[in-house]
Amino acid sequence: MVAHRIQQYRATTNETVVVPTTYGQVKGVKRKTIYNQTFYAFEGIPYAKPPIGELRFRAPQPPQPWTGVRNCTSMGNKPLQRHLVLGITEGSEDCLYLNVYAKELKSDRLLPVMVWIYGGGFQIGEATRDIYAPDYFMERDIVLVTLNYRLGALGFLSLSDPDLQVPGNAGLKDQLLALHWIKENIGKFNGDPNNITLFGESAGAASTHLLMLAPKAEGLFHKAILQSGNALCPWVESEPRDWAFRLAVELGYKGDNTDKEIFQYLTNTSGAKIVQTHENLILPQEAVERVAFAFTPVVEPYVSEDCLLEKPFKDLLITAWSNDIPVIMGFTLDEGLLNLEETKQQPALVNEIGDFVQVLPPAVKKERNIDVLKELGQRLKEAHFGDKTPSDQETLTEYLDLLAYRNFVSPTHRTLLARVSYASDVPTYLYRFSFDSPFFNQYRILKCGKSIRGICHADDLGYLFYGIPAGKLSSECNEYKTIQRMIAMWTSFAKTGNPNCAEIATTQWKPIEAEDADRTQLKCLNIDKEVKFITLPHEKLEVWKNLFTNNSLY
Repeated sequence: MVAHRIQQYRATTNETVVVPTTYGQVKGVKRKTIYNQTFYAFEGIPYAKPPIGELRFRAPQPPQPWTGVRNCTSMGNKPLQRHLVLGITEGSEDCLYLNVYAKELKSDRLLPVMVWIYGGGFQIGEATRDIYAPDYFMERDIVLVTLNYRLGALGFLSLSDPDLQVPGNAGLKDQLLALHWIKENIGKFNGDPNNITLFGESAGAASTHLLMLAPKAEGLFHKAILQSGNALCPWVESEPRDWAFRLAVELGYKGDNTDKEIFQYLTNTSGAKIVQTHENLILPQEAVERVAFAFTPVVEPYVSEDCLLEKPFKDLLITAWSNDIPVIMGFTLDEGLLNLEETKQQPALVNEIGDFVQVLPPAVKKERNIDVLKELGQRLKEAHFGDKTPSDQETLTEYLDLLAYRNFVSPTHRTLLARVSYASDVPTYLYRFSFDSPFFNQYRILKCGKSIRGICHADDLGYLFYGIPAGKLSSECNEYKTIQRMIAMWTSFAKTGNPNCAEIATTQWKPIEAEDADRTQLKCLNIDKEVKFITLPHEKLEVWKNLFTNNSLY
C-alpha cells in the first residue's frame, strides 16, 4: 500500500499552469489519481499572513500580495501540533495555506466547489495529501479545496482583557478568512463562487456548524455536510476555565492569574513547547467528568470587530442564517470505538461513572440540581446497561455505546430536531455509516488494532479521501463500491442540494420531515454494503432527548 502511495506522489505530469489570484499568480501542476485520472493541483496557496509575532493567538490578516509567479506545486506547512501516534512536535506556526484541486480548469459551466475542514479535536490535523488526497473526488466534475487552520492554544487561546485582542476562536477565524479567499478567487480555478459546499468531520464538522451559526459567514457557502460532529457536541464549546493560566504555569510561569502577564509570557514561549503541554492541563476530576480538550471554540468574552461567536452555541441555532441552506448530517455506527484504547488503559473510567452524573452533558449538569441529575443518570444507566452492573470487562461494549451517544449521536439528534423546528423549508438529510470492512476502516485499525471489528469514529473518511493507508482497489470489491457511492452522494449534494444519484438508485434518501422527527419515525440512510432507508432505534435517543427539557431547542 505504501508503494502505491509513493507512486501516487510521483504521478505528476510535466504540465504546469499559472492562474491569477487577488494577491498574485500561482503555478500549479497537472497530476494523476491512483486510478489514473488527471486533475490540476495548486498547493500551499497563502490565504493569510503568517500568524506569528504580534499575530500569534490573534485573528488572521489577509496575505501580502506578491510579484511574479508563486510556486504552488507542493504542500505548504501543516499546523504546529503534537503527532497523534509518535508524540513528536511537527508542523509550523506559519501554516495558513490552502490547496485547490480542479478536475478541469475550463468547462462550459463553472464547477461546484467543495471545501473540506479536517477534524482532530481542534488539537491535531492537516490539509495534506498524506491523509486527504483528492483522488476520489477528482473523478467527478468538482473543485475541491482543503485548508489548514491553527490548532490547540495557538488557535483557541481565549483571554478576557479586550486590550490584548485574544478573545478566542482564532482557528475558526482562519477558516472564515479562507472562505473569503475562496469566494473571491475560486472562479479563476473554474469553481462556482455561488455554489460552495462546506464539509468536515468531527472537529471539522463542528467548525462547519459553528460557521453556519456565525453571522459573519453568511453567504460564504451554500450547503453543508456535518460528519460526526456539530456545535452541540459536549467536547466543542469550552466552559470558562483558567486554561491560559494553567498553560503558562505548566510552562514555568510564576506570576499571578493576570491576562496581560500571561499573554506576555506565552508570547515569548516557543510554539513547540506550547503544543506539547496541552494534555497536562486537564485535572483528574475534569477527566472523570469527560472534559476532553483544554482549547476549543468559546463564546467570546467581549464583542470586537472580529467577534465570531458572542452567544452560547445552542442559542444561535434558532435564528442562524444557515436555516436557509440544505444540510447532510450523520455519524458512524460505532463512534464509541474511538475511546476503546484509553478505556482499556484506564479501566477505572467505567467504574467511576457511579451514579452516572459524571457522564451527563455539561449543558444538563449546569441547569439541574443534584437530585434531578441522579434521577437522569439512572435513566441513562437503564437505557445503556439495563440490569447489568457497569464493570471493566463485562460491560465495555455498553460503556462505549454510552460515550457514542453522549459525544456524537445525541448531539446530532438534537441538531436535527432544531433543524426540523427552525429550518423546515430546506432539506436536512440524515445518514448512518455502517460499512464494516476488515481492512479499509482505517481509523479503527489505527486506534483499535486489526483484531477489532466495527465502524469507528472517522472510519468514513477513507471512503472520501485517498491517504497513506489506502491502496488501489478492485472495482468489484465492496470497498471500491462504497467509495463510489459516498463520492457520488456527496458531489451530487454539492451540485444540486440533493444527494440522490444513480449510485443509490435502488433506494431514495428522503430529507427529514417534521412528522418524521417523532420518536418512532426518525429515518436515515444506512450506508453499508448496500444502502437502505431505515428507521433508527428510538429508545435511547428519547432518553437522551429528555435530559434537555430545561435546555430545549424544539
